[in-house]
Amino acid sequence: MALLTLTLFIAGLIFCLSAGLPLIAALLFGYALFFLYGRRYGLSVRELLQLTKDGILSVRTVLIVFVLIGMLTASWRASGTIPYIVSLAGVVIRPEIFPLAAFLLNAGLSLLIGTSFGTVATMGVICMSMGNVMGISPVITGGAVLSGIYVGDRCSPLSTSALVVASITKTEFYDNLRIMAKTAVLPFCLTAFIYGVLGFFTGASGAPADTASLFRNSYTLTPILLLPAAAVIIMPLLRIDVRLTMETSLILALLLCIIIQHMDPLTLLPMLLTGYESPDPAIARMMNGGGITSMILPGFTVAISCSYAEILQKTDLLEQVRAAVARLAAIASRRLSLITVASCTAMVTCNQTLSSILTQQLCHEIIPDNRQMMIGIENTTIVIAALIPWSIACSVPLATIEAPSTAILCACYLYLQPLLGWKLKK
Repeated sequence: MALLTLTLFIAGLIFCLSAGLPLIAALLFGYALFFLYGRRYGLSVRELLQLTKDGILSVRTVLIVFVLIGMLTASWRASGTIPYIVSLAGVVIRPEIFPLAAFLLNAGLSLLIGTSFGTVATMGVICMSMGNVMGISPVITGGAVLSGIYVGDRCSPLSTSALVVASITKTEFYDNLRIMAKTAVLPFCLTAFIYGVLGFFTGASGAPADTASLFRNSYTLTPILLLPAAAVIIMPLLRIDVRLTMETSLILALLLCIIIQHMDPLTLLPMLLTGYESPDPAIARMMNGGGITSMILPGFTVAISCSYAEILQKTDLLEQVRAAVARLAAIASRRLSLITVASCTAMVTCNQTLSSILTQQLCHEIIPDNRQMMIGIENTTIVIAALIPWSIACSVPLATIEAPSTAILCACYLYLQPLLGWKLKK
């Protein structure tokens, strides 16, 4: 019965993907299946609802952070913080270093704002536009952007993925960030080297775009606009709570909206709710977005995925699969087993959160140490999900910048991190 339930869940996911239905529909279908299995297993409705509640409450901090990120990304757009960062980046981009610059710029912004989708919608769109002007293959540009946006997704102090992993592995968030930074050094440097060399073989010849003049029509650009970004950099170094960090950055950005950009204070609250909308059509595609509403779907995805966790733990749904993982670890290695499980769960679930939960539950017997499990998930599930073409971690960023799916082949960091960023002990 357990295998039949899991098979039906996978079939439901495949159907939703092929029919073009949202992932949330497949996750709700999965919840209904697991709820019914729990009843057959002998759990009461009250127990199952309590398990659902416990699963969601385990990530309540993450859900609060989602709301703050939505407001933060809107306010950074409106205040001119992101346009100023992008305009500075436009000064240093040259055709011969473009792949390297695209990777570094997207990595830098993703570390600042902690969201891969927010990064690709701003810096990613800018880089793709510049690459097209310079005559650089969108496969190369797309790969560099895809690599960069997931650097911060692993180890940014504002990363919701990192918060989810810390929650499900019961590890300390800021300690995790320090470890993630260490394990990312070699893959990051090697990726930068590859893109640096690749830049001399792109055959690019176009002139870089003047992004500063593009934004000056809509914003007053001044170095003080970097204050919200500075708060995000400095406060985590002092181990200040992530929510307080984001709230401080948000307040600074809103003050800049009023003082520097001369926005009507009455327009700020609606903007925080529904997102920023630029009055200039020339930059609307790059700057529009953010807001609490933009985080509703990711928030529901995380909440529903985590509602599974306690039900799966309380029943025997995963026992046969867990036994197969243990046999694989005995024959091969824990590292190969974890990579295999992470790849399979990412392909099946199509999102990072549920893939991380399933990977933790399937591998906790072969990797009982919570910190080692955290390292393993961060170095596999979080980045491997971005290599699955039908996963939202891959399809949404590529669609945002209008890059072909073959750009996955040039996403060097996403391959090197699972292969090189490893610290599991024998």
